Amino acid sequence: MDNLTHTLVGLMLARAGLDRGQKGTAAMLMLAANAPDIDAFPFFYDMVQYVEIHRGYTHALAFAPLVALLPLAIVRGTTRTRPTLFEWFACTVAVLSHLLLDWTNVYGTRLMLPFSREWFHLDITNIFDPLIWLILVVAVALPNLLRLVGSEIGTHKKAGGQRAWAWVALIAVLGYQGWRWNAHESALTQLNALLYKGVPAKRVYAFPDSFGTFHWRGLIEGEEYYYEVPMEFNGRFTMFNAIQDFKPKKAKAVDAARTTRTFQVFEDFNQVPFWRISPLVDETKVELLDLRFGSFMQPGFSAMAMVDPDGRIKDLQFGFGR
Repeated sequence: MDNLTHTLVGLMLARAGLDRGQKGTAAMLMLAANAPDIDAFPFFYDMVQYVEIHRGYTHALAFAPLVALLPLAIVRGTTRTRPTLFEWFACTVAVLSHLLLDWTNVYGTRLMLPFSREWFHLDITNIFDPLIWLILVVAVALPNLLRLVGSEIGTHKKAGGQRAWAWVALIAVLGYQGWRWNAHESALTQLNALLYKGVPAKRVYAFPDSFGTFHWRGLIEGEEYYYEVPMEFNGRFTMFNAIQDFKPKKAKAVDAARTTRTFQVFEDFNQVPFWRISPLVDETKVELLDLRFGSFMQPGFSAMAMVDPDGRIKDLQFGFGR
């Protein structure tokens, strides 16, 4: 998820009971809820390295207690107070909240490092989800608003305390994720129930459309093709006109592109690979898309190589939305 979501979840965990009143604990938990993203620094100078290491070891379950030491050290070093075992436990819980939220995304995370490099992704939410933002922002703002109203009318009752609203927010986010998981499973069931060119699909996927709406993007993989199907959830899924694209035949230009570090790193990351080969006058354009992101017409993550007839790479690019 995005860092605003992680920060607000860290604050909710603090208010729900993990903050025992010591100076800086809430800030510590908000930092801990973001700490796994310390591996994102290559984003600013090398996208290939970013894809290679992001959501790697700092996002693994086995390393969560170690990652939790970083915010603990920063805050207690700044405040010059002694850390406690409970604070380390609280920071570990906040780090785990980060891993679980990232698990729900299409991007996914490598939870089982160093034992396995497998990517785990539930494909039920985007990195940005405005409904989750709304739940968390309301839970932050409402107790303060109720307290202000109470002071204006002269009552000293702590109506709508922060702890209660924090629990409401955390349960609401969990319930919303459960609802999206159920919708995702319904979409997969509907896609699997259909025949494509008279045969069942080889594999089907369902990805949330942009910004957590009720729209999804179905993807059907056959032996020689992909279908991309817009879907809308209104109790059950309604499917709209599909877009079809075909898998290319094997080509030497693809083998040449695969020798580069860019394509090797991207293939390791890529969960739904789609190759495009475009012969030009004096060279061949090779593209590799990850169909989890974007669409056929507007790709998300993609790598591109220009290959000459002798298999030499003339140009190499990688990025998002290229």
